Amino acid sequence: MKNLSISLIPTFLLFLLLYPVAFSQELYSLNNATIEEKTIVPIYHFEHIPDFTYNEVAKKISAMETDMPFELNERVFAFINYFVVRNREYTKMVIQRKDIYFPMFEEALLDHDMPEDIKYLSIIESGLNPSAKSRVGALGLWQFMPATGKMYGLDYNKDVDLRMDPELSSDAAAKYLKSLYRMFGDWELALAAYNCGPGNVRKAIRKSGGKKTFWGVYDFLPKETRSYVPQFQAMMYVMRYAEDHNLILEQPTYPIAYEKIRFNQELDLEQLAALSGICIDDLEHLNPAIQNRIIPASNQSMAVNVPKSKVAYITENKEQFADAVKLTSEKSVALRANAITTTNTPKPAVAATTNKVPANQNKITYVVKSGDVLGSIAQKHGTTVTNLKNWNNLRSNTIKTGQKLTIYKKESSFDSNLASAAASPAQAPQFYTVQPGDSLWIISKKFNGITIDQIKKLNNLNSNQIKPGQKLKIG
Repeated sequence: MKNLSISLIPTFLLFLLLYPVAFSQELYSLNNATIEEKTIVPIYHFEHIPDFTYNEVAKKISAMETDMPFELNERVFAFINYFVVRNREYTKMVIQRKDIYFPMFEEALLDHDMPEDIKYLSIIESGLNPSAKSRVGALGLWQFMPATGKMYGLDYNKDVDLRMDPELSSDAAAKYLKSLYRMFGDWELALAAYNCGPGNVRKAIRKSGGKKTFWGVYDFLPKETRSYVPQFQAMMYVMRYAEDHNLILEQPTYPIAYEKIRFNQELDLEQLAALSGICIDDLEHLNPAIQNRIIPASNQSMAVNVPKSKVAYITENKEQFADAVKLTSEKSVALRANAITTTNTPKPAVAATTNKVPANQNKITYVVKSGDVLGSIAQKHGTTVTNLKNWNNLRSNTIKTGQKLTIYKKESSFDSNLASAAASPAQAPQFYTVQPGDSLWIISKKFNGITIDQIKKLNNLNSNQIKPGQKLKIG
């Protein structure tokens, strides 16, 4: 018995020694689980507006690295308060757009050896909206007036306005701002001159007794310009410290990657969208300078920005696409008329007219299949995404499998002959009458199962040239 008790002592001691370790490991695990649980389920209050003081803002501004002059005062602080408290929605809107345009601004400014922070000026000018138009006729991201735009190569006509081209207008803005800086030797005065014109800045300098700083001539500048430079400086701060003011996007947007394709001809943007399967809205978003979905002969050297995912498909079929998207006189009239109607007619009236049944066209019902998009459906049926949306009262390009779409197709001689052939026991030849804007490639797409070479062989064609009204044997 004595021996047994002695043999148990080491075991008991070992337990006492190890128990605190085991207990502490268990406690550590429990604490870790608690910490982990809190980390996994964060709670964000997007509407919370953190408090801030003048001194806190001043401290952050003193730590900013910038090539632009920046003197915090009550005027600038008031605009900081405006952008982070009173008009947070505007600030969130420009934060959402900045990744689309800032890279091209930075590139243009770097090319001209200018301060990068000038990119924030476009926010004050246009809210990063390439189609923004002022009451006096200034247009685009950088709000060029017609005469100033022409001085820097931003020409315009009824179909194309290069003031709305983001890349060209950014380069023009950099050149113009640099010339104003050379004129006044001060970036704040250069910005003021961009807003009110160099003549008004010179006048303010004379009235101030020859002072050559923005705050020195402040009282003699037009009222709008007195707010313009402080707004720009406030935005320099706000965009840097947006997260500190809880200006965080709930749903960030991402720019569409694109590349340029040059067709060197008149071009029908709707046809390009339909044949390539590109959403027409995306194509217009990437090409805001194109006004009526038309590139006219006067701008035929203009490149088209195309989503990167479609570039290989278009370039591999460049010749066919060039034929297919060539603008016809009939289509140019229709597109311009549609643009005028859309601009001048109230929306409810447009909705009422655009849903009318097109004349001399057959109505069909198409059931959406898995993998379908409006672009591919439009291409398959020889129409456009815009038509599909109008015919089916679609407010967006979203469709779902099983959804029924109404489509109207022109009754061609091919359709008539096909109907006759079905009614007759004899196998009658099938013909198609070439429509304006048609090419062999488009016709081959309209009738699945036949290739361009087969159409050429059936009709003894030595080239791809066809003309409206010409009858082609299809089968």
